[in-house]
Amino acid sequence: MSEKRDFQELVDNVISRGRCTGCGACFAVCPYKGVLEYENEEPRLTSECKNCGICLRVCPRYETSMEEMEDFVFNRIRTAEESFGIYRELYIARSTDKKILERCQDGGVVTSLVVGALESGIIDSALVSGVDPAKPWLPIPLVAKTSKAIIENAGTRYSYSPNLLAIKEALSNGLKKIGFIGTPCQIQAIRKIQKVPLKKYADVISFTVGLFCSESFSYEGLMIERIQRDLGLNLDGIAKINIKGQLQIYTKDGGVHKIPLKEAKLYSQQKCQNCDDFSAELADISAGGIGLEGWTMAIVRTDQGTEIFENAVDKGLLEVKTAEEFESSLNLLVKLSKSKRGRAT
Repeated sequence: MSEKRDFQELVDNVISRGRCTGCGACFAVCPYKGVLEYENEEPRLTSECKNCGICLRVCPRYETSMEEMEDFVFNRIRTAEESFGIYRELYIARSTDKKILERCQDGGVVTSLVVGALESGIIDSALVSGVDPAKPWLPIPLVAKTSKAIIENAGTRYSYSPNLLAIKEALSNGLKKIGFIGTPCQIQAIRKIQKVPLKKYADVISFTVGLFCSESFSYEGLMIERIQRDLGLNLDGIAKINIKGQLQIYTKDGGVHKIPLKEAKLYSQQKCQNCDDFSAELADISAGGIGLEGWTMAIVRTDQGTEIFENAVDKGLLEVKTAEEFESSLNLLVKLSKSKRGRAT
């Protein structure tokens, strides 16, 4: 690591180069109150930096070696054949809970995993994405402490939610067993926090679920400019948004509106072009509805991931099939993983 250990090093090498993911890890774990602010999806120095260097050590875009992180998480480095990362089991699954299926994005697996862990006492809360009450479809970090809260906030918002920011609230509430749900860059930040280790934060994370992610989209661009203004849709009237080869917008009155993915990508965030991880390769479990209708692909990667997945199955929360039955989805996973790794700058 460079001899410089202050926030300016992060500015020079990450933020000013447009590489900041907006994950909020630096802000969340800065040990000095009032030194950093998080604004417009970026950290900002507001008083004198104390030069502790912690922000550099947890940033997923600062001197991060994937091989080093794989060795930390899995005690080995992937082989050339492991195109979407190291894993133990691969499943296609869906929730058995009607309430979850009514709210979920695809098969409701992530929601079922978290609900199962909460009801079994494995966790006392989960850091997830909620919705800003003043801005429909704008995601915000949320500490969910009940199954009801987890289910109510199920589903995908395609703008960025820095879920790590919610860890301060969780700790202030005395929560000690937290499930973390987030994007690949956020999972990388969690692993760097654990590797340092910053025990105050590392010790309370019970497991991580990473979401398949090609990119996030600008809220002002996609939701306000394209969907609200151009399509004339009231954001409050949208029931669900999904991506299946195109952006699909389902309204509460039963309407369906589609935007070609090529057009939607005009609103993708540039910072995402620096990311080479599609399937959250450092998570305990990775999940996404890739090439599936009403089902979710779940990649179980660690011992903890196995415990969480088997707990949900044992509780009867999941219907499970082997991934071999869904060859096209597997092929798409490999394709998108290689594509994202190849495009990263």
